Order: sequence, then structure tokens, then C-alpha cells
Amino acid sequence: MNDPQQIEMFPTVLRLRRTDPEGAVRRFYLVTVQPDLFGGAALVAESGHVGSPGSTTTRFFPDEGLAVDALSEVAKRKVKQGYV
Repeated sequence: MNDPQQIEMFPTVLRLRRTDPEGAVRRFYLVTVQPDLFGGAALVAESGHVGSPGSTTTRFFPDEGLAVDALSEVAKRKVKQGYV
């Protein structure tokens, strides 16, 4: 059974959007965990206004588990800010 409401246990991709009822705020936030060249993992975050290219930041971690933990913390913070 594939439940679209089920949250993946250890997600490596996070896509969030934030809009207000009047449509004045339309932002996106995309975070991915990617392997790096040195056996670790990178947490790559892109954010900006919907419909335009965003800015990108990258944080490096010694392993994928730590990067996934960081992605989880980002998700919690962004949901508190109104992203869904």
C-alpha cells in the first residue's frame, strides 16, 4: 500500500513551499542529501521565490546518516516557519 500521507523514514529529498492566502508570498525550499567525492555526504539546499532560480548552499558531513539528521532538523525548522 502506497499512502501519499506517509512520511518516508529517512528521506533524502525535501520539497517545501510557503504561500500566504493573498499570494504575496510564494517561496520554495528544496533540500537534498547527495554523496560527495570523499565518502561523505553533502546537504544541498536551494531556496527562493517560486518561478525564479533560487540561491544554493551546501553543507558537508562525514556520512549520509548525519546529513539525513541535518535534513530532518531543517524540515522541523521550515515547518515552524509555515512551509508545507
